[in-house]
Amino acid sequence: MLYRFMRLVVPTAFRVLFHLRVEGKENIPGSGPLIVAANHQSFIDSYVIPVALLPLKVVFLAKAEYFEGTGVKGRLSRWFFTSMGMVPVARGDGASALGSLEQSAEVVNGGNVLAIYPEGTRSVDGRLYRGRTGAGWLVLATGAKVLPVGLIGTDELQPYGTRFPRIGKRVTVRIGEPLEFDGYAGSPVPKGRARREIADEIVQAIQKLTGQEYVPEYNDHQSK
Repeated sequence: MLYRFMRLVVPTAFRVLFHLRVEGKENIPGSGPLIVAANHQSFIDSYVIPVALLPLKVVFLAKAEYFEGTGVKGRLSRWFFTSMGMVPVARGDGASALGSLEQSAEVVNGGNVLAIYPEGTRSVDGRLYRGRTGAGWLVLATGAKVLPVGLIGTDELQPYGTRFPRIGKRVTVRIGEPLEFDGYAGSPVPKGRARREIADEIVQAIQKLTGQEYVPEYNDHQSK
């Protein structure tokens, strides 16, 4: 019910309040399975992307803490994130990371549209960081196409550390042509190298959409 509300009302609200502009909607496939890969600069990114890609229903993995609260606030949080199609995932050690990747693969292999942030976490300085190889792992595990998405202005709409978005800030979403990586199927390229090459190509596609300065190292900032 909440998703239907978002589909009917939220796009208009975003365009009026946040001057949302979407470029490249002709590149959006009609359905999944699909991996949406975007840069990540603000908490609000995970709300802008589903609006920009309507009528597709986009699934995100969200921190398990959002689903584990108690009391009225905890129930509301759990209801909201579940209604938005978000899937809880534990964050922490390597086993948790592998589990989240396997969970992601299940979502995509079920014919769904899953959004990921190849950088792994938010950029607090506006630059675009090296992609994590988990993005490549997911592509190889599912064989799905990747839709690169560039978010511009969300860091000003809701800067890191702020609780609410700023009305009147302009946001642009640029959607690139889908990327296909069928050439890696049965390829003699070692899997580790293939994951690295795929992650790099995805981030390069995002960089072309956003024009961000690229940093050839991982973003080790831990978002809260």
